[in-house]
Amino acid sequence: MRRSLIGLLFGGAACLAVASAGETPRVLILSGANNHDWKATTPAIRATLETSGRFTVDVEENVPGMTPEAFAPYDVVLSNFNTFGKNAPKKVWNATMRKAFADHMAKGKGLVIVHAGSSVFFDWPEFQKLACGTWKDGTNHGGIHLNQVTFTAADSPITKGLAPFWIRDEFWQKILVAPGAKPLATVTPDPAFKGSGKPEPILFATESGGGRGFAIFLGHDVVSMKNTAWRSLLQRGTEWAATGKVTIPPAQNWPSTKEDAERMTR
Repeated sequence: MRRSLIGLLFGGAACLAVASAGETPRVLILSGANNHDWKATTPAIRATLETSGRFTVDVEENVPGMTPEAFAPYDVVLSNFNTFGKNAPKKVWNATMRKAFADHMAKGKGLVIVHAGSSVFFDWPEFQKLACGTWKDGTNHGGIHLNQVTFTAADSPITKGLAPFWIRDEFWQKILVAPGAKPLATVTPDPAFKGSGKPEPILFATESGGGRGFAIFLGHDVVSMKNTAWRSLLQRGTEWAATGKVTIPPAQNWPSTKEDAERMTR
């Protein structure tokens, strides 16, 4: 198992929290192949989780080479991995590995999807249900731009009490939503950037097969990942996937305006 370095850019100020009493949730990030810049985004994801003070994080860059016992130490498996990449592996997990993953999730563990991290295992319904949604024929996105995200599930512990926020990102449209997945937030991609001009669900949570799934389809690149609301949502969603509860407070420097979000891209 190779471990990515933490980007210094993501240390320090934003989204800090103290771990609550009890064991620290352990997270395994799947990486090593993606049609996005995983070499940059995986360290940013890791740093976002570790700077919360709540998680212990490892990174696996040889996903096809994993063995069934690899899941045992972890409360959450986070996918920043897919098979759309130019040099992506053709085969990933066989039936034994898939069963080991499903059995692990059934113990009350969690799966977290970041952006294109569910664009894999299209022939595996159990994974896709827990992943909340994925890219399909007809899914698309316009150009990267600044836009507002609005929460739609006031009762979710992940988003409860959070105000709308602005972010510069790539906004997916017509995501294939898995049965049972609950949308937590929407964005209306701007037609000026070839967006749909319609509310599109972009954040999800689910419970399936005994496990918990959280998907944030925001986070196209490290610039998007600098946004403090994105970082808060990743931390809170990962904690919920691990424990079923959320104790991590939102960032104090919340990007409530377009200007706030634009400053975070610099």
